[in-house]
Amino acid sequence: MPRVMSEMRDPSNIRRDFLKLASAGFAGFAVAADAGPQARAASPAPAGAGFNVRTFGAAGEGKTLDTAAVNKAIDAASAAGGGTVHFPPGHYLCYSIHLKSNVSLYLEHGAVIVGADPASDGAPGYDPPEANQWERYQDFGHSHWHNSLIWGEGIENISILGPGLIWGKGLTKAHGPQQSHLGDKSIALKNCHNVLFRDFSILHGGHFAILATGVDNLTVDNLKIDTNRDGIDVDCCRNVRISNCYVNAPWDDAICPKSSYALGYARSTEFVTISNCYVSGCFQEGTLLDGTYKPIPEEDHGPHRTGRIKCGTESNGGFRNITITNCLLEGCQGLALESVDGAILEDIAITNISMRGIVTSPIFLRLGTRMRGPEGRPVGTLRRVILSNIVCSDSASTYGSIISGVPGHYIEDVKLSGIQVLHRGGGTRKDAALQPPEKEETYPDPKMFGAIPSHGFYLRHVKGIQIDNVDIRAMKEDFRPAFVLDDVVDADFFRVKTPKIADTPLFDLRKVDGLDIHLCSGVADAHLEKAAGKKL
Repeated sequence: MPRVMSEMRDPSNIRRDFLKLASAGFAGFAVAADAGPQARAASPAPAGAGFNVRTFGAAGEGKTLDTAAVNKAIDAASAAGGGTVHFPPGHYLCYSIHLKSNVSLYLEHGAVIVGADPASDGAPGYDPPEANQWERYQDFGHSHWHNSLIWGEGIENISILGPGLIWGKGLTKAHGPQQSHLGDKSIALKNCHNVLFRDFSILHGGHFAILATGVDNLTVDNLKIDTNRDGIDVDCCRNVRISNCYVNAPWDDAICPKSSYALGYARSTEFVTISNCYVSGCFQEGTLLDGTYKPIPEEDHGPHRTGRIKCGTESNGGFRNITITNCLLEGCQGLALESVDGAILEDIAITNISMRGIVTSPIFLRLGTRMRGPEGRPVGTLRRVILSNIVCSDSASTYGSIISGVPGHYIEDVKLSGIQVLHRGGGTRKDAALQPPEKEETYPDPKMFGAIPSHGFYLRHVKGIQIDNVDIRAMKEDFRPAFVLDDVVDADFFRVKTPKIADTPLFDLRKVDGLDIHLCSGVADAHLEKAAGKKL
């Protein structure tokens, strides 16, 4: 964590903290700290705004708790049938803010909602996590919503808008059960619909900057999120549009559709588009927002940064009809599609993706049998996936790309086309002989198998795969085959290119039923009904 963030500890010094942020580039957010009452009153309000939090008693000076005043303004807007709760420039120190139907929050330039540090004695603090009898089937953070800086449940027609900032200063990023007065999410929604988040920023968001569970008709647009755990998680949601967002999340996933059992039943996440977004796992927290983009020292984080776009890991309800397009990934893990808890994952289209500095697998598809959910669920499926027009440079080589089911359960009907990968290379002939363990019940992650015997794609328990116009190159000679196929049925390879290295095959066919090869560099066209222990 950068030095400027480590100094943001004492709630009595929030004014000082934001002056330090201003010196790092947050000038727009610091204006209100020195502005007098007249300057604040003169701040323009959006059209139709009628509920100014200062009118309801908010001090906005970063020292006095404004929770009651903010919630009073929201209550007044709700009682009036709806309206906009306006935050003029200032620093609003708060615990849990309660959203209500037909109410918008508007954060003006210089307006900052600051998550207060809970008192050590437990009072006051954030709302306690509500009871959830299903919490054993997913992480604690996914199972509760009230222990958040801003939350809503069972509401509709809500929005958070404006160019201001939500700073989860006092939120925890912890993974397990919390004390009752702690908060671990910046924004949490459960069973809501017609939701719009647009234009604001989130700094230091806690376990989740945004957690939306059972939310339908959700639009997330033009957000900047610079955080210490997950960025945007959409869980059991339908009709979701995430666009034009910037997410720096080195320690966890950046944009992550999920389908947990947190609602007490299996509900799929479906009809989701993720477009025109940038995600990273390589910058010190706060430096995406201030524009300095300071890299995380390797000694502080190591090479296994996260920051990716992923469907999973929680996967009880499944994923259907999802598109990911025109996105950039930097200094993080790559794309991941995971069904390990009995879910159906199908009809996924991913296209026009540019990746750089990927630390594990550029592409990771996993069908597993962790089965974290109620007993009796069948093993899931992963099928009908198209990945096209993907370019990746300076990628780590240990893991390559992985598409792997488990014995008796195939990943099916996958098409890969127009893919270029430039990785660091260095694999040995000893690496080429590796037989990765199955790890059927393990948490899905590219590192789960250890080093991979291929430098391009490792395909295992896959049925019906087409690979077309794929170019795999290494920055340093790699003596592993580009493709290893183990228990693969009906595979087509067309126009595959990789540099030829003496005594190094393009294909290692460990167990294959039905293989067609056409116009692949260094290999004659071939049709094989069966192959085992064969190298081409």
